[in-house]
Amino acid sequence: MMKGQRGFVQVETSRCGDVSCKSIWSALYQRMVRWYQLGQQRRTLAALSDSALKDLGLSRADIHEESERPFWDDPLKK
Repeated sequence: MMKGQRGFVQVETSRCGDVSCKSIWSALYQRMVRWYQLGQQRRTLAALSDSALKDLGLSRADIHEESERPFWDDPLKK
């Protein structure tokens, strides 16, 4: 110890509370992947032909409503 030093303080470089930083970043990454998938699915659905929609039992109005939803609006809450 140096003269006058009474102890030392350990400083943490990363702090995320009770949850590990790795799990926070992992959850954020998974959420972003899900949002991308939702956007892609909605774009694909909007590009289907009227005959394909008829086969699925969907109308063009149904598809328009679904494709207008924001990417973060997840019907399955994943």
